[in-house]
Amino acid sequence: MTAPAPRRAGYAALLGRPNVGKSTLLNRLIGQKISITAPKPQTTRHVILGIQTLPEAQIVYVDTPGLHRQAKRAINRYLNRAAASVLGYVDVVVFLIEALRWTEEDGDVLERLADFSGPVVLAVNKVDRIADKARLLPFIGELTAKRTFAEVVPLSALRGENVATLQEVVIRRLPFGEALFPEDQLTTASERFIAAELIREKLTRLLREEVPYSLTVEIEHFIEDQRLTRIGAVIWVEREAQKGIVIGAGGAVLREAGRQAREALERLLDRKVFLETWVKVREGWSDDERALQSLGYNDFKTG
Repeated sequence: MTAPAPRRAGYAALLGRPNVGKSTLLNRLIGQKISITAPKPQTTRHVILGIQTLPEAQIVYVDTPGLHRQAKRAINRYLNRAAASVLGYVDVVVFLIEALRWTEEDGDVLERLADFSGPVVLAVNKVDRIADKARLLPFIGELTAKRTFAEVVPLSALRGENVATLQEVVIRRLPFGEALFPEDQLTTASERFIAAELIREKLTRLLREEVPYSLTVEIEHFIEDQRLTRIGAVIWVEREAQKGIVIGAGGAVLREAGRQAREALERLLDRKVFLETWVKVREGWSDDERALQSLGYNDFKTG
């Protein structure tokens, strides 16, 4: 009888500038929504683990906040620390960039990778937007002149194109070893954490440009009854004027965000959810290290 092939297991970081598609890619790889997404930078604010268990490997994908060139406020410095912290323990880095677009922030990420001794896979995202695919080859050539990459994978995280190829590339670069987490576990994030993130996602998508960066969500209670989960959430903003914007005329914005979040949570938890939300002001929370810690911006743990 042939012995089973050795199994691989390890951590693979998804690293890149803000809004390049890291969270969309994580959700596509795992096959479930774990990390929130929105067409605005700073949507991802925490290191989030997505666990993919296959017969031949267990890949622990590490979704990171986008690395910011400007880090004037405490929250921006936190985001950069959170993203950079993963380089100390991951086995592979997937450096995600946008097809045919190279920015100074991409260059900053590449500089951060200079001291990473493990394999770096270049993933060129959003190729579905490129009508003339022949333009990709010289673009990739310019990138591979900047650094030696383990492999280059063009893909579309949104459409799932070539994502399976990236998965195979990552598996080949992982060390041999036993599974790091139970085989049925998809993430280390708690249901409380995911609830807060889903509420923030819905608000980020509904609100005008400047407000999402000034709000955060804190879960006050998360109570599971026999047939119902009761969730109470505080939405913190930094100024009184922002409170009115988040609530909206006649409460319309808050009501719609709550409806969308509740429906998403019911799908996730597979049970009825009763969601209450309140909007409160905490001046300057995003530029206050102590306030950030009290609101949960304080850990870069692997498990």
